[in-house]
Amino acid sequence: MRRHLNLLSNEPAETLLYTPEPARTAHIMTESFIIDARWIIPVVPARTCLLDHAIVVRAGRIESIQPSQGARADNPDLTAVNLPTHTVIPGLINAHGHAAMTLLRGYADDRELMDWLENHIWPAEARHVSPAFSYDGTTLAVAEMIRTGTTFAVDSYWFPDETAKAYADNHFRAQVCMPLIQFPNAWAKTEDEHLQKAAELHEQYRNHSLVRTAIAPHAPYTVTDDGFIKAKEQSLQYNVPIHLHLHETRGECEDALKDSGKRPFKRIDELGLMDHHLQTVHMTQLTENEIATLASSGAHVVHCPESNLKLASGFCPVGGLLDAGVNVCVGTDSAASNNNLDMIEELRTAALLAKGTALDPTTVDAHTALELATINGARMLGMADEIGSLEPGKAADLVAIDMAAINFQPMHDPVSQVVYASSGHQVSDVWISGKRLLDEGQFTQLDEVALRQRVQAWLERMQA
Repeated sequence: MRRHLNLLSNEPAETLLYTPEPARTAHIMTESFIIDARWIIPVVPARTCLLDHAIVVRAGRIESIQPSQGARADNPDLTAVNLPTHTVIPGLINAHGHAAMTLLRGYADDRELMDWLENHIWPAEARHVSPAFSYDGTTLAVAEMIRTGTTFAVDSYWFPDETAKAYADNHFRAQVCMPLIQFPNAWAKTEDEHLQKAAELHEQYRNHSLVRTAIAPHAPYTVTDDGFIKAKEQSLQYNVPIHLHLHETRGECEDALKDSGKRPFKRIDELGLMDHHLQTVHMTQLTENEIATLASSGAHVVHCPESNLKLASGFCPVGGLLDAGVNVCVGTDSAASNNNLDMIEELRTAALLAKGTALDPTTVDAHTALELATINGARMLGMADEIGSLEPGKAADLVAIDMAAINFQPMHDPVSQVVYASSGHQVSDVWISGKRLLDEGQFTQLDEVALRQRVQAWLERMQA
């Protein structure tokens, strides 16, 4: 979304006291086990679907994938998780979002973009955003993402220290992006202060097993040239990505041309940011030359189809980008502009929208759509050797989808059924690094009752 411009006043927002609930461990499966599934879609090798196979997990990593009978015989010491009507896929990667804004889900819907932002979202954030808001909103988003099959989120919002803590407390993978904006707000007053706080958080999470960091200059219209240059320097110093809203709307490009005589893309390229460290978000307005530059530079594109549709922002040319060799991923954006964080629905929309805009039903087929939300996301993160596919040696980030329901019958093609007939509501089980976070639809660690109480308290405060 276009957001963050003069979002927050300098006055501190009221806060809610919060205490993370202790983890409940009674139902957490040991990190060594066998998943015996009807279908396994490993993503790598591409266009593969395995029937009656098992995934052997030891110490939170995939040891092997082999026929079910052999896996049980070869590993008699391991407990088997039987999934006779399920498809197992890699954990989904939500490549762009603002998790804490889940507390603004359904707030001021169905309005023109700038009216929605300037007259509703930004004033609400000025009143309510605080460390507690970021922690509780992120925890709510984590719960929804676990429940719908996401195991990694890329996140950019105020109070990223609290955002990172919420992800870590809930054993959830994340790239937490440090915001950078030229306007004073409740997080920082200057671009330099934003960057200093970012450096501190980079150091804090440098070696964390689940949480990574990035620098997030918001957009060309909210960050100075000096801010972008310093962001690039910090990116190189800490070897972290730059996450940037770019070419989200036609208006953004037209305004930049009037003000400076150049499109935002050209400015970012001239400032030296266009390389493999750059994660561009939205990209609904692209020329053929810009697509070629993206391909040659190694920069990545995050497509947010449902948010772009709801806000009428435009259409990312996914088919053309993929044809040119650009790495394209998928993100939900925030629940305030989507209105959910269901990545299975998102990848379905991405596939259908790509076909419609290209007028070609072969554009982004089911296998490609799943790649956008798995291995392509891992490539953007520089983690393709760790997550994004089901391969021996990788982390056991696994999602099981129950295909027993009538809406999946008959089962001609499990990949097509996952992409075109499913949603996150059919997800039954989720593991991150072999730790079972969702067990037959029930959270194993996260205290849903306590979370609902905290969310209700925020609702009452915002409606007061």
